[in-house]
Amino acid sequence: MGREIEHKSKRLVVSGYYGFDNSGDEAVLQSILFALKEQGETAGIHIEPVVLSANPQRTREMYGVEACHRMKVPDLFRAIKSSDGLISGGGSLLQDATSSRTIPYYLLVLKLAQWMRKPTFIYSQGIGPVNNPRFFSWIRSTFKKCAMITVRDQESADLIGRMGVPASSVSVVPDPVMGLPLRGEAASGKAGTAADASGETGRVPVVGVSVRFWNADRSELDALAEALRAVMDRRRIEVRLLPFHLPSDEEASAYVAERLSSSGEGGDVRIVRGVTHPQDMLAEVSACDVLVGMRLHSLIYAASQFVPMVGVSYDPKIDQFLARLGMKAAASTQSFDAAAVAAEIGLLLDGRREWADGKQAAIDRLKKEAQLPAQQIMQFYR
Repeated sequence: MGREIEHKSKRLVVSGYYGFDNSGDEAVLQSILFALKEQGETAGIHIEPVVLSANPQRTREMYGVEACHRMKVPDLFRAIKSSDGLISGGGSLLQDATSSRTIPYYLLVLKLAQWMRKPTFIYSQGIGPVNNPRFFSWIRSTFKKCAMITVRDQESADLIGRMGVPASSVSVVPDPVMGLPLRGEAASGKAGTAADASGETGRVPVVGVSVRFWNADRSELDALAEALRAVMDRRRIEVRLLPFHLPSDEEASAYVAERLSSSGEGGDVRIVRGVTHPQDMLAEVSACDVLVGMRLHSLIYAASQFVPMVGVSYDPKIDQFLARLGMKAAASTQSFDAAAVAAEIGLLLDGRREWADGKQAAIDRLKKEAQLPAQQIMQFYR
């Protein structure tokens, strides 16, 4: 009889965009926590996560883990000092499109851990855009001292390669959220299969919609509302708006709802309000027959549940994810043909089962590979 695996404990700080009521980033955190727990159990390592959060109390209550404030230096210092390592990821942390302070913050957290001689791990990050070239050397010097570098698409790998990070040290893996299970399912198990995608006969099909504000003139939301209205004029559907980032996405959803009916929300148009736990939003997406998404993680949720998707691109990360499924965005915030999008929604409503069958192998592969970063971390500690 072989010797039982000796269980040991490792305390890992997790740094990312957590505690901001963004369902996509919360899903990233939940997925990382699940993967660490599952792969830790397999390796005989008990993982004690410490999450850096903008709302530590809410993070503790939601996930049952230790958390400290991401911007309180004494708390941050103590958390890292008492840890066995630091995970940075996932999501689009290292980009300067939203703020010039984002990259310095996340690199500073990594540098602090490295200064304390703690191993650091880059966990399935989407890198870029990085418009300021001065950040190139900062990222390169920090990444070269990391024990693991995994990115979520080839474009991110190519970008840090141009910065001088050796390609041999970088692995391309799926977004962690591909491994997020529905409640009661194992993290590495299939969250549904293509066979589940046929839907219930006799019920009104549900078109889920995830929108955000982007163009100043709201032209992309006006065009999307026109596309949805065209579908509603041809067949009976329920439009279910799914806000991923509160409260702004609820406002964007209300904008679309008002253009779909004179009374806005009500009847065949509904806004799902106040959903903050990622698995609750995953369940909402799984109940849809088609998902029209601007938010990246709305599309990832849909893929994981074998829900056919129509992508509306506002950022290259949307196109990069769709490409992994052999797809292209149906529209973008710069070019939106409402009639073409309406036609695509109709085709997918009629061919959901065929779409799911055709994508099953690719989706199953992405789910399995989403566990790789956690597996690599356990190998490091073993």
